Amino acid sequence: MKSEPDVFSIWDLMAKGTSGWDGVRNFQARNFLRAMRKGDRAFFYHSNADPPCIVGEVEIVKEAYPDPTQFDPKSHYYDDSSNPKDPRWSQVDVRFVREFPRPLTLQEIKGIKPLREMVLVTRGRLSVQPVASAEWNLIVGICGRR
Repeated sequence: MKSEPDVFSIWDLMAKGTSGWDGVRNFQARNFLRAMRKGDRAFFYHSNADPPCIVGEVEIVKEAYPDPTQFDPKSHYYDDSSNPKDPRWSQVDVRFVREFPRPLTLQEIKGIKPLREMVLVTRGRLSVQPVASAEWNLIVGICGRR
């Protein structure tokens, strides 16, 4: 799950504990988000950062429900074509699990042969994307277990 650190960082989530993951406005990313289940874990990725990197781990604590920002005309994520009776966009609630002692940069990920086929590398623009079990285990091993 990607977020720009100047918009919403892992430290913002750490301070809040739990937050809705709103503003997803890509259908494929939305579908990945809707597939998440309570208890699933996800990486928190700082995009548009210097350097972009995986910085920590979150847990899904509430499965997909309508993203209220799509109906708020004051929101940057407002979508006037979304119907309240059949909402177009969803969000999940995430809980901070941990910040990794060692972030993993996109440049490093691209240099690790088993990670070169990650969706992050092959379709990097998606804000929500799947991670294979083998990729997850390798990244957690690199970033450090506690």
